[in-house]
Amino acid sequence: MLVLVINSGSSSLKYQVRDTANGELLAKGIIDRIGEDAVPDHGAALEELSRRLPDVLGGRSIDAVGHRVVHGGERFSEPVLVNNEIVRSIERLSPLAPLHNPASARGIRAVHDKWPKIPQVAVFDTAFHRTLPEQAWRYALPNSLYRRYGIRRYGFHGTSYGYVAPAAARFLGIEPGEFDAVIAHLGNGASVAAIQGGRSIDTSMGFTPLEGLVMGTRSGDVDPSILVFLLREGYDADTLDDLLNRESGLLALGAASDMRTLVEAAAGGDEAATLALNVASYRLAKYIGAYHVAVGGAQALVFTAGIGENAWEFRELTVNRLGALGITLDPEANRKRGSEARLISTADSAIPVLVVPTDEEEAIAEATAETVARDFAAPAGAAGS
Repeated sequence: MLVLVINSGSSSLKYQVRDTANGELLAKGIIDRIGEDAVPDHGAALEELSRRLPDVLGGRSIDAVGHRVVHGGERFSEPVLVNNEIVRSIERLSPLAPLHNPASARGIRAVHDKWPKIPQVAVFDTAFHRTLPEQAWRYALPNSLYRRYGIRRYGFHGTSYGYVAPAAARFLGIEPGEFDAVIAHLGNGASVAAIQGGRSIDTSMGFTPLEGLVMGTRSGDVDPSILVFLLREGYDADTLDDLLNRESGLLALGAASDMRTLVEAAAGGDEAATLALNVASYRLAKYIGAYHVAVGGAQALVFTAGIGENAWEFRELTVNRLGALGITLDPEANRKRGSEARLISTADSAIPVLVVPTDEEEAIAEATAETVARDFAAPAGAAGS
């Protein structure tokens, strides 16, 4: 099946075309500056995409479209075939992900307007974490806030965790359903998940993707009373939102949000960059230790995503803080790069440490194909024809 994978942002549309029969990646790209004169909306972006597709499809047609949707709330625990009611549900969840869900809904509607007969599937970042027990997803707040506003821990990066966890288990020769691990998805947005029996039982991101680790521009965990204090000092909600999501994290500590820039600056003696790396690695190590306990003793520690896969210096900083757990890195193995899953710990490490590349687009394509095959007799596509 040929699947078009779409990740709709407010001002961009990322796409890939994948053949799920053989795993082949046929095309990928981005259409940006949506909202400007050349690409006024997501419909115009789809028109541009339709002009690009024939050159790569070789006369074949798209069979289905899979969309990354950040927030599925409590309703969605698996990928779903899209209809009008599903789109409305995604839009109703927009207050929980105001930067992401509205754009996803616009992308879905644009595809329907362009190719109305092609089945579409929504794949939710939060779905993998619907297995969290109540002791993990509950906040110690009045129950009325949960009932009225849905305030609880949801977790994110679920599509990545759902791809990486079984891949890591297979690498170690463990049945995915018997795998206990701590997985760190480290990119500009970063989170950690506690995996027990192949299922998520805790994760660092919460009601929104802001909670948890120090990220590129996001603060991660802060004392909530700081926000109350700043409100009383004259800050408003929008200013606080910008402060926490766009002006904090590595950027605030080290004057750069890019990990490579910070590593280079720290190596050159920059004290602010060194502080940023120390704060971020310390926070991550604390979560790893906590989740090692949460799963009853992890069978592996796994790093994934852009920073997790490529920043050996940051992996080293983090794992060097885990000596009390008996976890040790092989310095040479840790410095090696590769596109395959690999072991980077020493032979006498208490548990193995792995780097397992993630591929969220492949996961979305496979989930789309499985959902369409299960729920819909897909008609011949029209895209690219």
